[in-house]
Amino acid sequence: MKQLVTSVLVGVSLLAGAMPATAQTTARKRLVYFKDKTESPFRLDQPGAFLSQRAQERRQRQNIPLTVQDLPVNPAYVSQVKAVAGVSYWYPSRWFNAVMISCDDATLAKVQALPFVRQASTLNRPAATTPQPTTYAPPVANIAVAPAGQRSTYGKAYAQAVQIGAVAMHDAGFRGEGMQIAVFDAGFPSVDKLAPLQPLFTENRLASTFNFVDKSKSVFLRDSHGTSVLSTMAADQPGFFTGTAPKATYHLCITEDINSETPVEEMNWLVAAEYADSVGVDIITSSLGYTTFDSQVPSHTYADLDGNTAIGSRAADLAARVGILVLNSAGNEGNKEWKYVGVPADADSIIAVGAVDSLGVRSAFSSVGPTADGRIKPDLAARGGLAAVLRPSGSVQLGNGTSYACPILAGMTAGFWQANRTRTAQEIITLLKQSGTQAAAPDNLLGYGIPDFVRAYNLANPGTPLSNRAARTVGSVRVFPNPTEADFVLLALPAELQRQTLQVRVYDGRGTLISLQTLTGQTAPVSLRTGRLAAGAYTCLINAGTAQYSTRFVRQ
Repeated sequence: MKQLVTSVLVGVSLLAGAMPATAQTTARKRLVYFKDKTESPFRLDQPGAFLSQRAQERRQRQNIPLTVQDLPVNPAYVSQVKAVAGVSYWYPSRWFNAVMISCDDATLAKVQALPFVRQASTLNRPAATTPQPTTYAPPVANIAVAPAGQRSTYGKAYAQAVQIGAVAMHDAGFRGEGMQIAVFDAGFPSVDKLAPLQPLFTENRLASTFNFVDKSKSVFLRDSHGTSVLSTMAADQPGFFTGTAPKATYHLCITEDINSETPVEEMNWLVAAEYADSVGVDIITSSLGYTTFDSQVPSHTYADLDGNTAIGSRAADLAARVGILVLNSAGNEGNKEWKYVGVPADADSIIAVGAVDSLGVRSAFSSVGPTADGRIKPDLAARGGLAAVLRPSGSVQLGNGTSYACPILAGMTAGFWQANRTRTAQEIITLLKQSGTQAAAPDNLLGYGIPDFVRAYNLANPGTPLSNRAARTVGSVRVFPNPTEADFVLLALPAELQRQTLQVRVYDGRGTLISLQTLTGQTAPVSLRTGRLAAGAYTCLINAGTAQYSTRFVRQ
């Protein structure tokens, strides 16, 4: 099934080269792999020739060395492929050591005969019928119910922001400043006109645009899905609509062609990820997914969902390898025959994002796991049931889809990484998982659950926890003796928490879960079973329904 991931609306040398000529009916897009990168002019000790300074610094912060895989393809090989009569050249891929071209079968045979070509595969074939664009479910018009507890600054975006702690994050001073996010989608019409998105232009925070479908820099066109996705993060019009990363810097990339569904779009995703890497992007958010292709093109099978088979999944993991934090929507197939996450959500080093409603209950359409090799998916969840988004008209509507859950969480992730800049991308993912509402018992419906900025921040910084009302750090919630020399502590509960069912988690300074205990009907101080504790600082999180309280203690 075609996915964007299909959200249901309710209410730079890499880019050089001319646009290929219109292909003949027998021309198809091909992926041509080279045997090696020998005799290339590019060198690992001269990364400035193919990576920006920002890209190099991202690797340095995370101690990620350059490898041969990072080197561009040999330009001599590219020139010889281009010189074959009948070849239309599209893009190189340094990570795959390959190029994407368009040609007929006879021309492909000539290309494959070149001595440096290892193999080639066909990415698309003529469809038996005219491909149909993505079909959206009918809009539910004039939704009048605003989120409960709406804050005027955020407008209808308040509930989805507060659910993951993004409001507390903003109050603490982290709004995405200095972070760069690449958005992969199907189009961004009216982004250059909508008032809530004008700060991107006036503050010079739209760093770049590229349309990998049409091979141009024009992105304010095509499908409006990307406009709505972007708005959940980047909108910055206090009093009307504020996203989760309103001060981040953005790169807008069109990789999805809604008029077809073939592996070409996964290749576009790969090339866009390499571009994002080269310009120094921190985070990729992608509300796209692939399972079923057009007729005459082999579709993915469940067995492909092992994180290592599909082009898109391999691309996502390679982006993670170079220190980019990748988030991808899980998919909207949860209540359909396929039901599983799509590609590249199955990749093992990224965050696949499922959808919940305003109460934190899983949306029935949210795709599920496990992957073919038994891994938990999705990884985390955010608001995707009746999420607030902007439309190209400038109106705010509510929409369903993991398409929206993904960028809403990506914006919070940007602020969280901003607040913990020395952490690696994989450490950020681990901390977010540990802050999830299902961290103690992750499953294949919502993964580790709904993460929270304050919980994650306090896990990352146990010595200097964030003092914020969102954390509900109440003076009468305390652990004693503190400091302690024993392997147990007592938890004193305020009246509001007595005789309730509580979940109590204790984490060490590295964010590792030390103990999990469920309390029922307690009134007196409760002994927490912690096991043998090493010297250090510990964080105690107490969940009472949707409310969370925190306190700390020290083991001497």
